[in-house]
Amino acid sequence: MIELMILYILSQAPTTMYGVLKSILRKFSPFTKPSFGTVKPALSRLENGGLLSSRKTMSDGGKPSIIYAITDKGLVELREKILGVNIQNPVQFMSNSRIQIVCSEYLVSEDRLKLFDTIKRKAIYIKTDAEKKIENDSSHLNFYHRMILDNTICEYGNFINLIEGFESGCNS
Repeated sequence: MIELMILYILSQAPTTMYGVLKSILRKFSPFTKPSFGTVKPALSRLENGGLLSSRKTMSDGGKPSIIYAITDKGLVELREKILGVNIQNPVQFMSNSRIQIVCSEYLVSEDRLKLFDTIKRKAIYIKTDAEKKIENDSSHLNFYHRMILDNTICEYGNFINLIEGFESGCNS
């Protein structure tokens, strides 16, 4: 997800590594808080892959800086990364989906609807899986396990409602 966030930030304006990190923290801090140790190698990977370009410059304070910018190839990859919903464990899925939804403003309306539909279907799958676990194994679940599953069902139900609200907003 770090690559997605970097590409998204750089699609808005070229900036330094510090600017990328600051923008990620401002935009995505409720979902993730990467460090310089995460951002720096990701910038290198993206640049080596031709998704970013960089140029050296001097800052106002006279220190050398590197400005990163997204390339045309990077813009194509950004779209693919936003639309690329992979099912992971439910915690990763929820966190990654939130990041993708924030980045979805980059997409055209048709692609945004496609993303919302894909996320919603996978969220329904996870919610249904938790419901089946309670239904099929309720006698084997301890109090805490059941409460966690109930919370998962509630959390994913709310998330599905949120996605449906986004879908109806796109259709308006």
